[in-house]
Amino acid sequence: MKKALLQLHIAVFLAGFTAILGKLITLNEGLLVWFRLAITVITLAVILFLRKQLLQIPFKDILRIFGVGVIVAIHWVTFYGSVKYANVSVALVCFSATGFFTAFFEPLILRRRISLIEVVLGLIAIFGIYIIFDFHPQYKMGVIFGIISAVGSALFPIYNKQLLLRYSPKILTLYELGGGLIALTMLVPLYLIQFPAAYYIPTTTDWLWLLVLAWLCTVLSFDLQLNALKKISAFTANLTYNLEPVYGIILAFIFFKENENLNREFYTGVLLILLAVVLQMLRIRRQHKQNTVS
Repeated sequence: MKKALLQLHIAVFLAGFTAILGKLITLNEGLLVWFRLAITVITLAVILFLRKQLLQIPFKDILRIFGVGVIVAIHWVTFYGSVKYANVSVALVCFSATGFFTAFFEPLILRRRISLIEVVLGLIAIFGIYIIFDFHPQYKMGVIFGIISAVGSALFPIYNKQLLLRYSPKILTLYELGGGLIALTMLVPLYLIQFPAAYYIPTTTDWLWLLVLAWLCTVLSFDLQLNALKKISAFTANLTYNLEPVYGIILAFIFFKENENLNREFYTGVLLILLAVVLQMLRIRRQHKQNTVS
């Protein structure tokens, strides 16, 4: 159990580190995600081929899976856009709005009743983002990108949930990211017209960080999470992943001294978002205990 928890926390830490890498890689966010997807898809395909785990999927499901991959690609592009047009801390704070959008989208898509408590907690997080947005106008574009990223982060698990009932996570990830890569290959030229890049081929340093991003923060992080889930519950994993923005913001303070450029209003906004996250964690934990007892 201790080993599984350690693996899970390493996976969450690596997920939080992706925002730091987004800052270190000076490549345009659209190209950054394209190279991340390309390296990850090739790596996963080779690993699954060598393990003889590659699986052919029916065409009707491929279209649906590719659609989820497009959501992932847009989520990543806008997330790294938020990092570059604002900073790591702002991007991760906006990422925390995922719960707010999930509270609306999940009931609508899965035809369930909307939870008033989840909406209220989501609104607290949104108010925290508004405070940051209002007092840091220089981060306007980054906040907009961050909110779009949060929408993608909310939609991805909702559509992915039913697909996971039929396909293994590794196969699903390969096809989804493959779909995202194909979509991004077509969309990046249009994206670069609106958001031009200073250069198009990664530098030597960019390649180094891209390999870390793809191999450690994507493939290894994914593998650690799956191994951990063999010993611990999905409930524990979901609670632990709430620490991702916290790890990321702490790393941003260490690597880029971002705390020196942030004022009292930023921390007020962050505290409101953390309040919403903690209350949601306590609420879910209470429900889990009640369901376990019953």
